Amino acid sequence: MPTDTMRAIRLHEFGGPEVLRHEDVQVPEPGPGEVLVRVHAVGVNPPDWYAREGMPDVPPELKPPFHLPLIPGTDVSGVVAAVATDAHGFAVGDEVIGLLHFPATLQGGAYAEYVTAPASDFALKPAAVDHVQAAGLPMSGLTAWQFLIELGHDHPSPFQEAQHRPMRLDSETTVLVNGAAGGVGHLALQLAKWKGARVIAVASGAHETFLRELGADEFIDYTKERPEEVARDVDLVLDTVGGPDSRRFLRTLKRGGSLYPVYFGQFDDEENAKLGVTVTAAQVRSSGAQLGELGRLLDAGTLRVAVDSTFPLADARAAHERAARGHIQGKIVLTVA
Repeated sequence: MPTDTMRAIRLHEFGGPEVLRHEDVQVPEPGPGEVLVRVHAVGVNPPDWYAREGMPDVPPELKPPFHLPLIPGTDVSGVVAAVATDAHGFAVGDEVIGLLHFPATLQGGAYAEYVTAPASDFALKPAAVDHVQAAGLPMSGLTAWQFLIELGHDHPSPFQEAQHRPMRLDSETTVLVNGAAGGVGHLALQLAKWKGARVIAVASGAHETFLRELGADEFIDYTKERPEEVARDVDLVLDTVGGPDSRRFLRTLKRGGSLYPVYFGQFDDEENAKLGVTVTAAQVRSSGAQLGELGRLLDAGTLRVAVDSTFPLADARAAHERAARGHIQGKIVLTVA
């Protein structure tokens, strides 16, 4: 069992990367149905900096509860250190990965040496990869899976009442992935290829070789040409960038096609109906069962997690500064032990 204290990154105020403090805190105790995990690596995700900033652009009614001081982070790979008596499926010593407490809270506690979460949030770590690669999988992999393969829950997106239902993907389907080199994008590209689809990858030119190695059939360098003016007759656009500019991809779709913006933007239901297209989004949710499916694809070599860069936990500030510069290839990961 661990000692009483551990090192963790906490924020006592909202702001830029400089508010992330490396300090001693109490090791958490697993509650009912939970496991305690000794963290080896932590995946860095956009919700981490949304939490750090205090989600200034989100209406109060849509903000999950979070209280200062908080330990950010949701993605871990590590080793089970303790198991609550009513938690099932894992034993002390098991190597596990998890997306923790999401979207119930943004203070998942992952930027730390130990973390607790429901056993149902975890899956066994894929044996074929190390903790660093494994930590890059949970949120990005589950986002790609729930958008493209199987939602796995019936919770609507907080931004849209329409229920998201992934389109069937096969060799007759053309999928365009915008932001294809990023965490969600590079995994979504591989999942679409696994299903047999033809994939058009959109990213900056520096990522072309990387994306073709992952299986992209066509590449569009958005710094040289506008993808919405080049691509046509697409069945599905997964826009991992999303937001206000997402509407521009409507013109690339054939009738009956779909646009899935990962960060929901402003759409006009009448315009969508006139074009004969569907626009839906989902909010990723923790799922140990789906993580297990993704882990099996990693073990089979069907899927791989690319790591953009790694930083020691104490240098979380530098990791957030790297994220802010953009043009990320794969995942940024914090190493803990």
